[in-house]
Amino acid sequence: MKRFVVAISVALLFTPILEAQESTPAPPPVEQQIPGQQPGASRSTPPGQAIVPVPVPIAPPKPNGPVQKSLVRITATSVEPDYRAPWNAGALQRGVGAGFVISGNRIMTNAHVVANSRYVTVERDGDPNKYPATVQFIANDCDLALITVSAPDFFKDMIPLKFGGIPALESTVSAYGYPIGGERMSVTTGIVSRVDFQLYTHSSVDQHLAIQISAQINPGNSGGPVMQDGKVAGVAFQGYSGDVAQGVAYMIPTPVINRFLKDIGNGHYDEYPDLAITYAKLQNPAQRKFLGLKDGDRGVLVSSVVAAGPSDGILRPGDVLLAIDGHPIASDASVELEGERAQFEEVVERKFKGDSVKFEILRDKQPMSLTIKLYKPWPYSIQGHSYDVRPRYVLYGGLLFQPLNLDTLEAYRSTDLRLRHFFEYFILEQIYLQHPDVIVLSNILPDPINTYLAPYRGAIVDEINGKKILTLHELAKAFDGPPLVLDRNKIEAARERIKTRYNVAKEQNLEERPASGAPKQANKT
Repeated sequence: MKRFVVAISVALLFTPILEAQESTPAPPPVEQQIPGQQPGASRSTPPGQAIVPVPVPIAPPKPNGPVQKSLVRITATSVEPDYRAPWNAGALQRGVGAGFVISGNRIMTNAHVVANSRYVTVERDGDPNKYPATVQFIANDCDLALITVSAPDFFKDMIPLKFGGIPALESTVSAYGYPIGGERMSVTTGIVSRVDFQLYTHSSVDQHLAIQISAQINPGNSGGPVMQDGKVAGVAFQGYSGDVAQGVAYMIPTPVINRFLKDIGNGHYDEYPDLAITYAKLQNPAQRKFLGLKDGDRGVLVSSVVAAGPSDGILRPGDVLLAIDGHPIASDASVELEGERAQFEEVVERKFKGDSVKFEILRDKQPMSLTIKLYKPWPYSIQGHSYDVRPRYVLYGGLLFQPLNLDTLEAYRSTDLRLRHFFEYFILEQIYLQHPDVIVLSNILPDPINTYLAPYRGAIVDEINGKKILTLHELAKAFDGPPLVLDRNKIEAARERIKTRYNVAKEQNLEERPASGAPKQANKT
């Protein structure tokens, strides 16, 4: 690295000198006199010793143009919800990421750079000012966001970047951003290693197309462009830590980016739809013969259908999916799209809420055609992280009740097997049909009124006074009547005492969203 810096410095110092020499007529040669030699006499140059010019190193051209004219540094101040004490405002945090200008005076970045943000500023190259920014759209399921700056001259002289396609395997890409270790723009280069479906860790539940690259992506690179041939090939967003894998980083490819931009075309982000099914590959010849499939490498078997999903009542367990929108489905669940093999779910990934998808299936060994209108099933949100929402809870007599979800589970680091089962199998066993909210007695604020109830911490609420409890609203309403285990005559006095002792400003929050008029998660303004 040190040699490289020196080489660049030499190029910068000597290049102007060479230009000056070329533009100025060369002076006549000065003859060097040797003692005893008459003026005007010259020495003969021995053959084979001609003067050879020494090449001067010159800085290589920038393959992607002046990216610094498109790149911005984003600083976000956010408030992380406190799920262990949900009445509190939460912890204040500050993070740094990158973004880049696209058409329409917009800046693209990652959702995790600006999620839960309260104040966002951006900086551009060569400008010492920090400009307040506003989040326009945020898509937590695909980790993308758009922000903008209202300052009238901010986008002056900024160059919007254009999007390219999916880069070829083993081709070279460059990642730009502001990673730890410095304040100025950083560039790392690597090759495209893999194109595959990957879990997007920001939501921890959504899987989309992702591209693995060998270029280093560190904290601060998030949201920056990954460039090839002067166009954006993707957005840097996640990677493995050094103790798991070395040199493994991922970028969000342009098909996901273009879908996000198209989705918000109507002023609202509707999230990704999902078929809400599970399936098994049909690569076993005996199994294929049993299902009535002819010779050939085609078809996957439907294992289950989620009752809250769009496929319910249309597909059945045991159906064999043969083709989707005219694309034959191979026995390994892949289809051919744009000359490349991809999982058949990629066809659904490119569609939007309200779109339809057509299947050719085999049911009871008979061919059929079916059409499914797409939307996103709500139960999946339980198993993913939530952002820009308030934790829901009910506090009664020092007993804290909360609905089970990924954020609550991680906050308490619960190892209770029953809770883990309800969470892991919430969709697969369709637990949501009996428990749309799995209400947990998550904590107890000690007080004489709730003495000896500690063994019930972590228990799931099934019913109160003989009435089944399905949601948090029903739980709150049930406490309007006689409590099951607490003396109601003593509760009222204890409530104020507990609120004062534990700084509880509010005993209930039944809604995730802020009060009416506040921005929505997908459209923060």
